[in-house]
Amino acid sequence: MKIVLASNNRGKLDELQAMFAPLGVQLVCQGDLFSGEAPEPHCTFVENALSKARFAAEKTGLPAIADDAGLCLDAFGGLPGVDTAYYCTQFGYEKNDANNVQAVLEQLAPHANRKGAMVSTLVGVRHPRDPEPLIAVGRVAVEIAPERRGSGGFGFDPVLLLPALGLTFAQMPPEQKNQFSHRGRSSRQMMELLRTSWLA
Repeated sequence: MKIVLASNNRGKLDELQAMFAPLGVQLVCQGDLFSGEAPEPHCTFVENALSKARFAAEKTGLPAIADDAGLCLDAFGGLPGVDTAYYCTQFGYEKNDANNVQAVLEQLAPHANRKGAMVSTLVGVRHPRDPEPLIAVGRVAVEIAPERRGSGGFGFDPVLLLPALGLTFAQMPPEQKNQFSHRGRSSRQMMELLRTSWLA
């Protein structure tokens, strides 16, 4: 089964394709099929993921899966949330992973509470007007490390510390990261939903 991934993030594509491979599902990055991106005007992950999935399904005629994920920090009342990808731009930085990490380290410096969560919401639709979207949510409690650690992963991985393991996601091999990460958790839920709903 071919499904369009409503994202141009190659890191997400690689992670999800590896996890979905046992189902016989082939994920195709939306950027390989069309240009443009869905509007993401909402303040919740699930609404933005649904918007992206519907947009990709409409553009391609294929079933679509979208991921909306972000960092929710206790010290900032759950923000940056849906604006995580653009977090650094509000502080004058150009949008990229390294600058996002730098910005969060700077903004959290005066705060004692470094706790938060990474949240991944996956939404799947068979077509743009699918009345029964598949929804999977993965959440993992993290602390923001005081400095970057490790060289793997992408996004905020170098500072996302799992206190129980004493490691950041960037210090973990991919298999271990997928076991514990927010996207790993939402992906396992989505795999089960796909197996029972779309592939049965």
